[in-house]
Amino acid sequence: MSILKKLKGNIFLVVVIAAYIVMFIVRPDMGVESIKNSGYYIKEMLLIMPVIFILTALLDLWLPKEKVIRYLGKDSKAKGIAFSFILGSISAGPVYAAFPMCVMLHKKGASIRNIVIILSSWAVIKIPMLVNEAKFLGLKFMAIRWILTVIAIIIFSWITAKIVKDKDLPTQIPAHIGPSLNRDACMGCGLCVKHYPEMFVMDGKKADINKEIDPDPEKLKQTIDVCPVKAISNQGYS
Repeated sequence: MSILKKLKGNIFLVVVIAAYIVMFIVRPDMGVESIKNSGYYIKEMLLIMPVIFILTALLDLWLPKEKVIRYLGKDSKAKGIAFSFILGSISAGPVYAAFPMCVMLHKKGASIRNIVIILSSWAVIKIPMLVNEAKFLGLKFMAIRWILTVIAIIIFSWITAKIVKDKDLPTQIPAHIGPSLNRDACMGCGLCVKHYPEMFVMDGKKADINKEIDPDPEKLKQTIDVCPVKAISNQGYS
């Protein structure tokens, strides 16, 4: 039963492994090439993600919540849309690097619509991408594609905001007393376990809380501060 439970909890990984096995059986050359490509991206993530975690933690410390609400919140309107496009367009790195930052921005008050715009802009209309697009495909192609993409992002961000609500995102603070950890938001970096091993443990690829001990308020606060995606919260302890 425990094996089946683990398989169900990692269904995506199981499907990927099955796909690799099928490729090796049907097209061994394609399987080898896929493994090489996967290895390249895994190494890239291992190099980039620690830097992203550090930058996200620094931004969380330096960026006031009221500023995020003012410029990216639900009432920011056209100003928030424009700022989201700018933030996504000038950012560097692969799009998966945007997720920890967007988790932090949403927790500080950024609207779902503006989060979608940031992610979409980061993925398809970054400035370095536009420069290369104009160079190889022409300025007219780049301009038309950019305009149509911006329109599409605005439409889909509005639709997403109508369908997905704040409570649907795995970044909300659980309503109970004591320390809690949002395993959906947890990235499995292990910093909480390193800083407070008595309270936090690794359960599979994500952290979990040892609820059999009483938390040390100071150590818990320090651990909350170092979590790059702010998956740890504390209710009722001071």
